[in-house]
Amino acid sequence: MSARQADAPPAGKDHREGHRERLRERFRRAGADSLNDYELMELVLFRAIPRRDVKPLAKDLIARFGGFAEALSAPRDRLMEIKGVSDSVATELMIVRAAALKLSQERVLKRHAISSWDDLVRYCRASMADEKTELFRILFLDRKNFLIADEVQQRGTVDHTPVYPREVVKRALELHASAIILVHNHPSGDPTPSGGDIAMTGEIVNAATALGISVHDHLIIGHRTEASFRSLGLL
Repeated sequence: MSARQADAPPAGKDHREGHRERLRERFRRAGADSLNDYELMELVLFRAIPRRDVKPLAKDLIARFGGFAEALSAPRDRLMEIKGVSDSVATELMIVRAAALKLSQERVLKRHAISSWDDLVRYCRASMADEKTELFRILFLDRKNFLIADEVQQRGTVDHTPVYPREVVKRALELHASAIILVHNHPSGDPTPSGGDIAMTGEIVNAATALGISVHDHLIIGHRTEASFRSLGLL
């Protein structure tokens, strides 16, 4: 008998009776892998909607955005377009996303950047892939390549972020960083480096190298994948 069959209510009873506690118990017993995306969304919605069947809304959110993570990452204005999503529901989803990003950030801060590279890339993707405008972030490393700071330096438009090499290097010196990793997103979803991206990276490399600061990589984050300048032979 499957976990879902075991959680089914007795024959003849309203399936909604005790549903919340059964779902919570399945999560406690078997974890998130035992739940469908919409069921995990239900658990989140329980907090914002204490006394209503939230399954239809959970399914609507998953259907509209394509998955649990995508729904959590959706902008507030798009969430509010869905019938049944109140301000408290949108806020609850944003709180869960913020908590997930904080946990992800803690997995990479003060850790060796190269040995935890996959975690670092996942964190960058989670924090930037669904942004509607370009963000330019810098990861600052010490001389042993441990990540000491993660900062968004600039916020731009849908297809451009002004970046000033002098300011990048100045901040690295302030933090006593020996190396940096550049990261920005492409809201279009395509992480392919543009001519402007390549030129800007070259300017930062020249400015940083002159002061003994290494540029380990420049990551461009798309919706579902990323591009690495080093892997592409551009660094």
